[in-house]
Amino acid sequence: MISKLSKSDKAFFVALMSKAFSRDPLFLYLFGDSELDNTARSRVKSFVSFMFDKSFLLHEEVWGCFENESLLGAYIVEKPRANQLQRIWGGLLLIGRLVPLLFRMSGRTLHLLNAYMRVTRSSSAPPSAHHYLIMIGVEPEIQGKGVGKALLNHLLNRVNADKTSLGVALDTENKENVYLYRRFGFALSRETSFDRLPVYCMFYQKNISCLEDWKININN
Repeated sequence: MISKLSKSDKAFFVALMSKAFSRDPLFLYLFGDSELDNTARSRVKSFVSFMFDKSFLLHEEVWGCFENESLLGAYIVEKPRANQLQRIWGGLLLIGRLVPLLFRMSGRTLHLLNAYMRVTRSSSAPPSAHHYLIMIGVEPEIQGKGVGKALLNHLLNRVNADKTSLGVALDTENKENVYLYRRFGFALSRETSFDRLPVYCMFYQKNISCLEDWKININN
């Protein structure tokens, strides 16, 4: 069952995503090996915790796949055209969550995070209104069992039904993921790098019928 997460699901989300991203190239580069190093593990959990809090403050959406009340997979997606006043207020509240993170991260890590955001969201994101898949992860022990596929299909169904969005953008540092996302209709829009780490920027464009519905809605 896929349902929207609430704030009470934070501990489950942090535990899941910390494991799901333990071998992710970007996380390894930023934080170190969380499977071997306690400091790296603590930093990963702090960062994932911050991303969860941010999603509620900035009116992003967090969805998860549950089975017998266990969280098997989850994703965070940024919605297009969020209310500007809500985002400003959420940004101010986010400062309170950011301060503890600053004490847990090295200056180098924070610098690299800012550089990564400039590369992906500023220079590579399409100009049209779209969703942005911030992160998606599955419990490592059940990867390849269809949970990730179910989550992606859930996301794309919601995007296709959203008249304000022309598609979904995402970024990945794992080249194997490029072939995975292509099977779901994503196309590689840009291949770049940041601080020697390759970054693959991809975009899923809604089908023609969805685009026509969107144009009709705008014209009316």
